[in-house]
Amino acid sequence: MRPVLLGELTPEEILQELGAAPTKSLAARRLSELKLPTRKSEAYRYFDIEPLMEHDWEILRGEAPAAIGETERQIVITDGRVTALPSGVEVQVGCSDAIDIDGNHFDPLYYLGHLLSPEVISIRFKQDAKVTLVHRFTRPGRLLAYRTALYLDANVHVQIDERYEGEEACGALILGGYDAFVARDATLTLIKDETLKEGDYTPILSHRIKVDSQAACRLHTFDFGEGAGLQLLRAELHENARIDADHLLYATDHARRGTVSQIVHIGQSSVSEQRAKNILADKARGIFDALIKVEHTGKYAKAHQNSKAILLNDGAYMASKPQLEIYIDDLEASHGSTTGQLDEAQLFYLRSRGIAKEEARKMLILAFANELIDAIGDETLRERIHASFENAYWGATNVTCMETCHGCESLAVEDTAKQ
Repeated sequence: MRPVLLGELTPEEILQELGAAPTKSLAARRLSELKLPTRKSEAYRYFDIEPLMEHDWEILRGEAPAAIGETERQIVITDGRVTALPSGVEVQVGCSDAIDIDGNHFDPLYYLGHLLSPEVISIRFKQDAKVTLVHRFTRPGRLLAYRTALYLDANVHVQIDERYEGEEACGALILGGYDAFVARDATLTLIKDETLKEGDYTPILSHRIKVDSQAACRLHTFDFGEGAGLQLLRAELHENARIDADHLLYATDHARRGTVSQIVHIGQSSVSEQRAKNILADKARGIFDALIKVEHTGKYAKAHQNSKAILLNDGAYMASKPQLEIYIDDLEASHGSTTGQLDEAQLFYLRSRGIAKEEARKMLILAFANELIDAIGDETLRERIHASFENAYWGATNVTCMETCHGCESLAVEDTAKQ
């Protein structure tokens, strides 16, 4: 299948071509309206999407596993199918062909993913839980589309550690993402950790988050490595709802990575805080295209957005576009963006205390990244993300590195003096 050809079809023809159920007519209509993305599409302008849309893909139709295994606290999804569930954790996991599709999403691939997914993996939390959600890909060179729906009942507090594994799926295109529904007074904390190497699968993850009244969502995304990938997020905030979204990107080589988002304030007194930090090396391209929209009904909203980027050499490039779209006066809002290199004064200060130049650069980069890593409340996950970043940055992690990134500069000075 060549996705680009779908852009010329009517909604009825799209449903027939993809073999999708009539219940997905909304997705077909929206895909027909938005068309498939090209280099001129706002959300994909910096991503090189056209080769992926013009490629003739073999669609991977995953078969249901013969048996579903048990793990301690993991939900494992392998090639779009649930293959393992946690033992001792009260969580309901199943599949359904009925889901409330967001009719206002800006990403056409959100709708294509729904149309290509025969069923949606449904995960419902009825009580507080901490789980790990593992996405595992094993089939190279295929197009895999699957959707995950997260449901949090009222007054439930859930932490999801989301990980991606796909070394075997070189050259694959993954159209994934979740539709998350956070009910009144509930809290969803989602921590994504994904490191890509050159030649790995290409993930295009389109998410939708609906945060109900007095509910909260804490989103931490960590994207590292050399490969190409994009996450596209639309969040909807109702009365007194809140979202805190942090995005840390470290990209090298010829990577094309980043975040495209829309946070929409619908209800009164809703709050959004969005921070992005980007570290780019070689000829990597970072993307942060983020819109905060406050509707007429969003009185007394608080909306803040900030993007910072460090370019480690002349070939790196940052496409940063924070935006505010506001339809009322009674609110508090700000946005900003800075792009530059490491502070020479700070480098000089560290070197004047006996720290080698390369080690001083590492310390400053770690300090830059740590603000977002240290915002993770779970200490175990925080340590793992520290290790993931260090492995991506210089290929190793050790006790000294971990101590250094926690501010124990004296240890780094002592080690440097010994060398």
